[in-house]
Amino acid sequence: MPNPITKAVIPAAGLGTRFLPATKAMPKEMLPVVDKPAIQYVVEEAVAAGLSDVLMITGRNKNALENHFDRVAELEATLEKKGDLAKLQRVNESTDLADIHYVRQGDPKGLGHAVLRARMHVGDEPFAVLLGDDLIDERDPLLSRMIEEQAKRNATVVALLEVDPSQIHLYGAAAVEKTDDDDVVRITGLVEKPPADSAPSNLAIIGRYVLRPEVFDVLEKTEPGKGGEIQLTDALQTLASDDSAGGVYGVVFRGRRYDTGDKIDYIKAIVQLACEREDLGNDLRPWLQEFVGSVRN
Repeated sequence: MPNPITKAVIPAAGLGTRFLPATKAMPKEMLPVVDKPAIQYVVEEAVAAGLSDVLMITGRNKNALENHFDRVAELEATLEKKGDLAKLQRVNESTDLADIHYVRQGDPKGLGHAVLRARMHVGDEPFAVLLGDDLIDERDPLLSRMIEEQAKRNATVVALLEVDPSQIHLYGAAAVEKTDDDDVVRITGLVEKPPADSAPSNLAIIGRYVLRPEVFDVLEKTEPGKGGEIQLTDALQTLASDDSAGGVYGVVFRGRRYDTGDKIDYIKAIVQLACEREDLGNDLRPWLQEFVGSVRN
């Protein structure tokens, strides 16, 4: 039986250049999505799937991440003194979420290199990787389904999403074979950001992975690929052809996903989540309909 998964790795060392100047002094992971920073949604997802040991791969100027998940005694005391217990509870939620550790990536050599920096913490056991640009709706659990498949097949598992073929060049694309499960495919090949006319499918890899520890040995030997970076996709391609490491499978996700990777998608994510909130949606939806109706092309 494979070892149970207890650890999640969250790469958070990127510069966030798409959101400058907002990210000049603030990590992009701390940009608010309604009233929580994006990174908190990701940690909450890991915890909901049973992973309370979280390692963040950070870089320079990322101190705000550590501060957010740490106690702020002065703020807590002020809220308690005012009797504002609802806000105090929300502040404490981020503090008590998980056992969070941090390691710096150092050289910005890509996602594969960031994952490799987790080796000492993870050790010789399977683990999950969650990327912060993809927020998965808590009503559509994806990570727990992936963990279930990893335990069942003792393999590496990635999340896949059907995208418009014209958009596949923005993602890693998977060549696949069907399995007996409708939402699970075996991956036979992976290509990082292929042109639409040469993509093996319109199944895109999104930011959730459940990896066997063999990925570390592969990453150690993986040469820089597209963009001069060590690509996790290239390492997964190697594992996909290695039956001794269990191969690579994909869980095809058909639930709600919010992309915070660029400005337009970030704004859409905020609007979607706010519209579905009980405390905000009833006021926001009518206003939004009125506003959209009043906008002239």
